[in-house]
Amino acid sequence: MVMASDQPLQSVVRDEHLLLSPPHPSKVPMKLWDEQPPLTVVHYPQEYQAEAFAPPRGVYENDELRVEWQKMDGRQPFYHRNCDVDELSYQIAGERTLMTELGVVEHRPGEFSRIPRGVAHDNYGRAASHLLFYIPAPVAELVPAQRESQAVFPPFPGWQPAPANEAVSWNLGIPGRDITLFGIDEQQLLEHVHNDDRRLQVLRPDRSQDTTWLYGTDRVRIGLVNTVPGGERRYRRTLDADEIQYQANGHRTLITQHGVLDLKPGDFVRIPLGISYASVATEAGDYVSLLSRSEVPQVAKTSRTADQYSPERLAALTTEVHS
Repeated sequence: MVMASDQPLQSVVRDEHLLLSPPHPSKVPMKLWDEQPPLTVVHYPQEYQAEAFAPPRGVYENDELRVEWQKMDGRQPFYHRNCDVDELSYQIAGERTLMTELGVVEHRPGEFSRIPRGVAHDNYGRAASHLLFYIPAPVAELVPAQRESQAVFPPFPGWQPAPANEAVSWNLGIPGRDITLFGIDEQQLLEHVHNDDRRLQVLRPDRSQDTTWLYGTDRVRIGLVNTVPGGERRYRRTLDADEIQYQANGHRTLITQHGVLDLKPGDFVRIPLGISYASVATEAGDYVSLLSRSEVPQVAKTSRTADQYSPERLAALTTEVHS
């Protein structure tokens, strides 16, 4: 596969055991199969656990994009305005009011939205968690919106205007890269919606499709992949992009040339460019997929690593699928 196409460049028949096993002995010096590091998983529980407000946790990051995980129960301590990136989010769990100069969105689990560069925003979460994607602007929506932000006053029950600050930041929203922090009139900021025809677009993937690509630039794609039990097992090798996957719902087994992983909701994994992989699901589920033309290293602590492939493990998976 290549990132910009939904059709394979070519499809070939493989011996699955040879695809996943160590190479045949060779007299030519090459990097040995067992020197390749196994895939790693980062996990954050989807079940809310109370704690004091904390900044988002960086998960993957390079010079072109940043992926974060955030949970919250209350307001964040300031409004935020990005200089260089569009800020995309995926709601994992709980309820979140997204307040911006372009209106208010009540986010529900499974929804995506994009805050354009230069638009101030704040969040009010209730036992909530969400993913954040910071991508150089402009990012385009690839599917029609399910709904739009609205002019809502008060933005949530019990809201009262209060002294607030605004942080302006650059460099992918990385903590500590703020340019300036200053006081604002919160009501004045939110009432900007009446003078601007733009609205945030709320996207929800089509459940009838295997893959729904939602956002794109010439270097990044973000979408949602549905997985169902059964069906032919097919391997995918992306030739021009790293892939980051976030398991949103359901359990599945990821089989790759860098190991085998049982994935559960809350798991992140990165599949490097050129590595062949397939999924085996015993229940319906879905995962968020991000494709990037540049390598996106993991910056979060590893929760666990992939198991080494074995014929017995593969046979057990086949038995589970057909049972």
